[in-house]
Amino acid sequence: MDLRALRMFVEVVRQQGFSRAASTVFATQPTVSKAVKQLEEEIGFLLLDRMVSPPSLTIAGEVVFRRAVAMLAERDSLISELAELRGLRQGVLRIGFPPVGADVLFAPVFTAYRRRYPGIDIRLTEQGSKRLEELIVDGELDIAASLLPVSQEFDWQDVRREPLDLLVAHDHPLARRSTVSIAELRDVPLILFSEGFALNPIILGACRRNGFEPNIATRSSQISFILELVAGGLGVGFLPRMVASQREHAGVRNIGITDPDLVWHIALIWRRGGYLSHAAQAWVELIREAHAVQ
Repeated sequence: MDLRALRMFVEVVRQQGFSRAASTVFATQPTVSKAVKQLEEEIGFLLLDRMVSPPSLTIAGEVVFRRAVAMLAERDSLISELAELRGLRQGVLRIGFPPVGADVLFAPVFTAYRRRYPGIDIRLTEQGSKRLEELIVDGELDIAASLLPVSQEFDWQDVRREPLDLLVAHDHPLARRSTVSIAELRDVPLILFSEGFALNPIILGACRRNGFEPNIATRSSQISFILELVAGGLGVGFLPRMVASQREHAGVRNIGITDPDLVWHIALIWRRGGYLSHAAQAWVELIREAHAVQ
């Protein structure tokens, strides 16, 4: 089975069309169409329903797509492993970070990593933790930062633990408090992060353990925007303490939360049992040097 044809098929699915897939694999659209057609003939099943736009997977197509992603990831791992026999003078580090806390925890490490391994090409992806986990499983990332706990699909290395702080406007009724409990937020509008952010289940779970469904005022993926909304009185927000201390806002107060299970526990994760590239191993070692678990 031609791996290049599998790659083209996978990209047609991911890019939702033959034209965009062609630009991704640096081929013409007819070449991509022909490769997918030949793959279907070899397998003996129709893989794509071309009568709809974008083309959709058939049942057989879903099976082939899942297996093709795994096969291509193994191929990439093989190439990386062989290349790294030459050492860390060259290579690629495919790494992902969630938006919350990455600047504080990891930006300084980039400088040290680049100084120590100038030949490594760092390819950074920024997504919510759940999406990063999917990209690791699909073989598109070597390693990523995510909140614990994670599933048994992953191995992980601790980076940092931080309590969550509550963000309130200076004129909010809670603003003069030094601490607050989640139970006291029963009737308070909450500003959460966008869907896919692993911080949300921690907050929502704490509310439900205290017997109430939270009143969600709105969501955002941007810390700066959440701070502005809090300062404007739309609701209260949440940030890990170390992040909150780095993002002080004149109209916002940070208050400790007494619930001990409201913890932001971030770690580096990678596929359990999968090949971890030397470039990724070097990143893990540098993180161990730079951060002690708090």
